[in-house]
Amino acid sequence: MLTTAACGLGALLVLVRSVSARRAAKEKIQRARTRRTESLHRAEQVVLRYRQSHPSTDSALILSLSLSELTKRLQEDSLSPEEVFYSYMEKTLNVHKELNCCTEILLESFEQLKTISSKKEGLLYGVPISIKDNIAYKDHDCTCGVVVNLEQPAQGDSVIVKVLKKQGAIPFVKTNLPQALLSYDCSNPIYGQTLNPHNPQKTSGGSSGGEGALIGGGGSILGIGSDIGGSIRIPASFCGICGFKPTAATGPMAKDVDSLALCMQALLCDHMFSLDPTVPPVPFNVQLYQSSKPLRIGYLESDGYSQPTPSMARSIREVKALLEQAGHTLVPYQPLR
Repeated sequence: MLTTAACGLGALLVLVRSVSARRAAKEKIQRARTRRTESLHRAEQVVLRYRQSHPSTDSALILSLSLSELTKRLQEDSLSPEEVFYSYMEKTLNVHKELNCCTEILLESFEQLKTISSKKEGLLYGVPISIKDNIAYKDHDCTCGVVVNLEQPAQGDSVIVKVLKKQGAIPFVKTNLPQALLSYDCSNPIYGQTLNPHNPQKTSGGSSGGEGALIGGGGSILGIGSDIGGSIRIPASFCGICGFKPTAATGPMAKDVDSLALCMQALLCDHMFSLDPTVPPVPFNVQLYQSSKPLRIGYLESDGYSQPTPSMARSIREVKALLEQAGHTLVPYQPLR
């Protein structure tokens, strides 16, 4: 009888703990959603005040510029960082309302904007950029869409954020991702489902789906995602933009290839090499990038472990044919096992 009572008491304790943990998780989620709502509202108010005091800002023109054109105008002072920043902030707020692609507005960006004109330097001077939720930004959560990671703010900026700031960029928003980053969709229990900018009935892809949706919708000109098994490349494909995986994880996302190249040129600098010794100290070779000299390019249709789908293999062959037509030499190779 005592054993039965003890078992019943133990089961009751487990049930109470489970209910308590669920309640605590729901409260955490609600607080996170409230923080997001408040950051969006504060950003809307600041944008509104800017619009009222600067009615002549041509946001349509600013949003139509490529990254190279935008940086040139910023360097020449034909556009101010304020004009560019508020144009993209306003567009981001509108895109988010349609696609649910942002996890938080980085309100510190307003303070960075106030001081950036005093030190006009860097390849990305005055460029507002978006970053994926899992990239560390001081005093903000890196949730990865997982409740247990809420309310554990980063102690400092990640290396890539430090380098981007050094190059004059202004990180202004964090973007959504799937739970634990382990999905080709873009949904999590904290911030919900992100939609495709071209067809809201479809997904934006994952795991950098918030970046794909925001850039594809015109709310960001340059973003930083992460990619292990396609997490930049898949949402880039789904959302009609470009993505690049230069490392084992982080990489840029933008509307065109030249923007990716400019971002890589900015990232592969002495500041990056000094902060992260695992990055080979090889600067971006602009001459090689701009050269029309034929290249010798290796390709493979299988990694030797799993076979690609017929459509993937066909795509490789089609790209191979296009590169050969452009004068390049394509060499098949087998990966080491």
